[in-house]
Amino acid sequence: MRRRDFVLGAMGAGLASTGALDPFVRGDLTARAVPARGPIPYGAAVRTDLLDTEFDYKQAIVDHCQLVVGEGGLKWFDLRPSQDQFVFDQPDRLIDFADQNGMQMRGHTLAWYGAMPDWTNSIGSASEAERELVHHITTVVGRYRGRVPSWDVVNEAIAEQPESGATIRGSIWQERLGKRYIELALRTAAAADPSAQLVINDYNIENPTQQCRDRRQALLDLLRDLKDRDVPLHAVGIQGHLPGDMDIDKEGLSRFVETVKGMQLDVLVTELDVIDNKLPAREYDRDQVVAARAHEFLSAISEAARPSAILTWGITDRYTWVPMWFKRDDGKPNRPLPLDAGCRPKALMKVIDEFTRAAE
Repeated sequence: MRRRDFVLGAMGAGLASTGALDPFVRGDLTARAVPARGPIPYGAAVRTDLLDTEFDYKQAIVDHCQLVVGEGGLKWFDLRPSQDQFVFDQPDRLIDFADQNGMQMRGHTLAWYGAMPDWTNSIGSASEAERELVHHITTVVGRYRGRVPSWDVVNEAIAEQPESGATIRGSIWQERLGKRYIELALRTAAAADPSAQLVINDYNIENPTQQCRDRRQALLDLLRDLKDRDVPLHAVGIQGHLPGDMDIDKEGLSRFVETVKGMQLDVLVTELDVIDNKLPAREYDRDQVVAARAHEFLSAISEAARPSAILTWGITDRYTWVPMWFKRDDGKPNRPLPLDAGCRPKALMKVIDEFTRAAE
């Protein structure tokens, strides 16, 4: 299994255009007040099964988060074990938890190349692919209409190594429908919930490498094409799985965000963590580098435009995808997230607090 298939895969089994209301502040909040934070909401990816079994994990989410997103649950692999079956257990439990604790839940994700159930391999024609994709998005978004304010409609559409004429990543949707699957997914989601913020989410655009530059350009080309044809799209999600040993291309990332905002699109940080396998062994030193790298990244974005949300992919080092692919050679535990394995805040949480409160 490739790294990206795991990062956002089934680990648990895992309108904000100009003039519109902020998708994360509309609607009623119930049960308890939102945690006292700044004007930019902070959230984390959650493993729903742990909410019933690990009190400190649950309490950390309640204490620190205004948003939650399921690590799994809404992936096709979890949600569609068979062609004629939807299993909403995980997302239903997570959205109830969010409602009970004055939070909101983001939806992740509707169209992706990864975490697909085996039965989708039998989708053999364009008409069948269109029927399945439309049915899936209409059913899922419709179920949470008015309750999930923001959806990662299309996840990781840009090819790993974009080349002229081949900038869209291969998937069952790309193979059967071509690039038009992206427009189809967005229009279908908009029809299912006209109030939802529709997001294209992608990664590996922030470093000073040719690959990142090519991916930024390919993503901008896709966004322009969609906007030129009035396809409903409201925001870009920048994931932010940051290699700790690699600088941020602050100028390139800031220009990217400026261009995105110039298209009347919002920007979200959706999956922030810092991959620390090549960082110093001493925990204090490593935590400082992790925090500094995240600060570089968030500065580059914020100097161009205020992100409408900042989310990390997980909240505690106790539960992170990172050691599955980036285990440290010295055997020490990875520390990529805002809280340590005991759910105590680290330097990265201080950085997040700084940026979520920056506009106060």
